[in-house]
Amino acid sequence: IEYMRVLIPLLKDIQKKDREIVIAPPFTALSKVSELLKSHNVYLSSQNVHWETEGAYTAEISPLMLTELNVSYTIVGHSEPRKYFSESDEQINKRARCAQKYGLIPILCVGESFDQREKGEAERVIRRQVEQGLEDNDPERLIIAYEQIWAIGTGRTCESEEANRICGLIRKWVG
Repeated sequence: IEYMRVLIPLLKDIQKKDREIVIAPPFTALSKVSELLKSHNVYLSSQNVHWETEGAYTAEISPLMLTELNVSYTIVGHSEPRKYFSESDEQINKRARCAQKYGLIPILCVGESFDQREKGEAERVIRRQVEQGLEDNDPERLIIAYEQIWAIGTGRTCESEEANRICGLIRKWVG
C-alpha cells in the first residue's frame, strides 16, 4: 500500500492515450489497491486466475471475484507456476479463455528454461506456448509477455538483442 502511495503521484501526468500502466500486486492487496486506483490512470491486474467461476477450488481465485475488485488484467503462465507447479500449456490456456470470457485481459507469459535454451529448443518451446495460449482466445484482447524462466532469480540476464529477436518472432507468429 505504501508502495502505491508513492507510485501513483509519479504516474499522474502519463496519459492513457499514450500507454496503459498495469500493476499486479499480491492477491492479499488487490482490494486495497483497487480502492487506491479508483480515480487514477493505472489498471489493476491479478497475478493469476482460475478457469472455473465457482466451486471448491481452495487457493484459486475466480474471474468473477476479480471483476468485483475492478481488476482489468490477469497474468497467466507466469514462470513460477510453470516451473514449480508444472502448470501445463493446457491449464494456462483454460485460465486465459475464462479470463476473456469474463472481460479480463490475460497477460500470457511465455519463456524457456535454461536447459531448453542450452539445447537450442527455445524457439520451439516458446512457439508452442504462444500457439497453445492463443487457441480459442481473441488475440486482440490478450498480451503476450516474453519472460525467460532461466533469468528469474538466477542473476543471469537476457541481452536486449536476444529479447528483441524473440519478441519479433512472437509478433511474426501471432500475425
